[in-house]
Amino acid sequence: MTVQEKKEFCSKWADSEVARKSLEDLDYFSCLYGRYEAKMIRYIRRLVFVSQEEAEDILQESFIKVWRYLNSFDSAMKFSSWIYRIVHNEAISFWRKKKSFGKDQQVTLDENLYKNESGETENPAETEYRDLLTHEVLDLLPLKYRTVLVLRFMEGMSYGDISDVLKMPEGTVATQINRAKKAFAKIAGKKHYSFDLQ
Repeated sequence: MTVQEKKEFCSKWADSEVARKSLEDLDYFSCLYGRYEAKMIRYIRRLVFVSQEEAEDILQESFIKVWRYLNSFDSAMKFSSWIYRIVHNEAISFWRKKKSFGKDQQVTLDENLYKNESGETENPAETEYRDLLTHEVLDLLPLKYRTVLVLRFMEGMSYGDISDVLKMPEGTVATQINRAKKAFAKIAGKKHYSFDLQ
């Protein structure tokens, strides 16, 4: 099967259907991996500032867990939120271990890391500068605030989806986002950066 044929084959079904079919035929599981690989790598790197290689390792471990728990997927939940939750937990676990062993170091910024979902770009110099500043400010935020800002403003998630990923009530999500925006603005203000989080 060519790459194009595989893409067409995989595009025929919704996530939940592919997940169900994966339990009967492992070939379908590669469809899920293909759908989520790039998006999850980007999310991991936005959240915990790791290298591309480390993000790939985290993703691999995450998908081993996705496969292991596929049978217990609750079809009342969005499949994408379920995968985000697993990847999120794996990334945080990796980050905490890395921090505790003192192995955290500066990671080169990928210029595509902070583009929005549509991939739209503006003036490349302005975009790269803003991305660098965003990275710098996010890195100074407590993890709980960084998490909600990345999910809301970079991953474009609704409050309901964030609630599913983080297993917290929507009201708490709204409160966390509000506090995170204020903390982000305070740090950005001290550095004389200008951002508008809507």
